[in-house]
Amino acid sequence: MRLEWLEDILAVAETGSFSEAAERRHLTQSAFSRRIRQIEEHVGVELFDRTHKPVHLRPTTASRHVEIARLAADLRRLAVDLRMGARSADRIVITTQHALSAGYAPAVLAALQAARPGLYPRLRSANLDACFSQLLAREADVAIVYRLPGEDHPVRRDFVVSLDLGTDWMIPVTGAAHVASVEHGLQRGTLACVAYPHEVFMGQVMERALLPQMPAGVVATPRAETALTLAALEMAAQGLAVAWVPRSLAKAGLADGRLADLSEVLPICALQVSAVRLAGPGSGVCGEVWDFLAHLSPGDGPLGAPAMSGAVVPDILR
Repeated sequence: MRLEWLEDILAVAETGSFSEAAERRHLTQSAFSRRIRQIEEHVGVELFDRTHKPVHLRPTTASRHVEIARLAADLRRLAVDLRMGARSADRIVITTQHALSAGYAPAVLAALQAARPGLYPRLRSANLDACFSQLLAREADVAIVYRLPGEDHPVRRDFVVSLDLGTDWMIPVTGAAHVASVEHGLQRGTLACVAYPHEVFMGQVMERALLPQMPAGVVATPRAETALTLAALEMAAQGLAVAWVPRSLAKAGLADGRLADLSEVLPICALQVSAVRLAGPGSGVCGEVWDFLAHLSPGDGPLGAPAMSGAVVPDILR
């Protein structure tokens, strides 16, 4: 069990309300509900009796309430002790979504270390909700994450500050040797694609910004599913199905000819890249890194508009 999961359970137990618990945990209610479902799926049982108002712990959970609280307190103290012992003045913890840790973040860290010799960044990779959990628990100093333009991060605005670092693009790719097969399928009105689980960020991007903008008469049929963009990219390269992935992640494969960009015939959407930290004055190395990011131009990372002209940009993101 993770520390944030234990704290989520305690928040519901102490407030008797999922909405109040979400507010206490500084998360949106939808993000908090996903976390609760994830916890219950992990342990294999329902932890709460939702038929009552206020919400009650189920008897098995209630009998371990004191133990859960004690364990959470012990883990918090341990995390603080380890963090105090491990960090020096030149260390910083940066958490990023998986796709950014492979494509964008390494370029930013290289530029950061060139500007600040001796800096020792620790890069963590996680899904979107976990990135914000680490930030709110002070297990990370800065988060670098995606969001759809015009939408908020899944955490209350008054708890964080953010910087826009540039725009990435969610683009459709396939193996260069399989373009003809994809085109043949489109002529028949079919497209085999790699799906993402609906509860992860990339799955929400697919459902809300990409699939609704498919060409008329074309039906996208999932042929495989993965939560990892790196795995989706490799499936596309092998010709299993078309995958939508961040352009920064596909850039190398496009440059060496291993991948083909299908943006001329299939929809794309913009992804805003943001740096996020807890609200309040930045100090020490975290303040220095934040100042560096604030002056980082979008051209300093592997971002940029799709190279192919005539790409179909969804109307909702124009």
